[in-house]
Amino acid sequence: MTRWERLLRWEEAHRFAVDATGTGFLLLLMVTTSTDINSAAANATRTLATPLISMAVVAPLAWRRVRPTASAVAVYSAALLQLAFFAPLVVPADFAVLLSLYSVTVHGPRWAHRVAIVSTLVGSVLLGIAMNGWFDAPGAASTAIFTGVSALTVWAFGLVRRSRRETIEALVDRAQRLEVERDQQSQIATAAERARIAREMHDIVAHSLTVMIAQADGGRYAADADPAAATRALSTIAETGRAALTDMRRLLGVLRGGSEPPVSTGAVPALPGPGGLSHGTSQGFAPQPAESDVGALVEQVRASGLRASLVRMGEPRNLPPGAGLTVYRIAQESLTNVLKHAGPDPKVTVLVQWLPDAIVLEVSDDGRGASADTDGLGQGLVGMRERTTMFGGTVSAGPRPGGGFRVRAQLPTPTDTAPTITSTDEGTTPVPSTPDEATR
Repeated sequence: MTRWERLLRWEEAHRFAVDATGTGFLLLLMVTTSTDINSAAANATRTLATPLISMAVVAPLAWRRVRPTASAVAVYSAALLQLAFFAPLVVPADFAVLLSLYSVTVHGPRWAHRVAIVSTLVGSVLLGIAMNGWFDAPGAASTAIFTGVSALTVWAFGLVRRSRRETIEALVDRAQRLEVERDQQSQIATAAERARIAREMHDIVAHSLTVMIAQADGGRYAADADPAAATRALSTIAETGRAALTDMRRLLGVLRGGSEPPVSTGAVPALPGPGGLSHGTSQGFAPQPAESDVGALVEQVRASGLRASLVRMGEPRNLPPGAGLTVYRIAQESLTNVLKHAGPDPKVTVLVQWLPDAIVLEVSDDGRGASADTDGLGQGLVGMRERTTMFGGTVSAGPRPGGGFRVRAQLPTPTDTAPTITSTDEGTTPVPSTPDEATR
């Protein structure tokens, strides 16, 4: 900010003090130099009342910006009383009328400056008559035209200045509103990012811990009768932990924005993960799982002892960015809920169906259904709804007729390819002709 801009800002913040000081110097000049013009002969005299009239006309200018309407009323009233009862013109004090007109035009309301210019034009006619008399029409007309044109000129300059001031105020107001909107958008984006991170953390941690707990309990119960089962359970726990660690590192790598190199420990061997990715220690920016990784997810929960099958219908197509991750996370959360709430030895079917304009994911089991217990948090279903809503999809979850529980999500997809074939993953159930048969 320049020195001139700082001075203008200070002057704007101290309007009354600046105007009062200027009015004081103006009074000092005009009171000492004022002269009465009394008649058509333009006789110039000076009486004892002249300084008082000058003070009455000039003093209200101290409020010309803080109280522009009241200041104009005071100046015009003093000038009208002077015109009616004293000399028609007091020079140079009566020029305060033009200054008051300019001030009320720039700083006052619209009605005020319109009334002021009409009053000034009427006063110009009265001044011409008072100075030249009723019988000197040319002199009265010339005086009225001169003063009227002067008033219109001042009024026009005031309108230009008013328009510029309003434009600047509008720009300042717009800039302030944009700044507020920017801050609000930043807060909204921050809240949305926190919710997204919370969903990712919930999906990663809840699913992995659920599988690990189930394997630990199963291995503990089977250790006496089948030591090999305990060994297999420990292997599954280790693999699940490595997968969760890789997902966590991937998420933290995105949050760090690449400012830190991935940390390599060298103690954990690489194992294949979703989509064929290695669960090594340098996968901070590996691709996120997608719809094609649902098969690996089903294999993972099948390895933990859950009777899970995957059914695919239709021809896969490219999904919008993030939609594949949404399908994967919903399947992951649904299988996690089966492990937590469906009871002992449930059978679960995962259906992935490609429709002409959508992809449908349905996870159904024959477990406890409506009688299943709950932890009372319900963050998983909330996360499903939030994920599908972002892509304009729908999700429904609830007990199935006849027992069990079903989660069904549908997301819109590009309509470039219609579903024409059906297929099954190796080791899964045959493909039925309709989605309902897949869940029976």
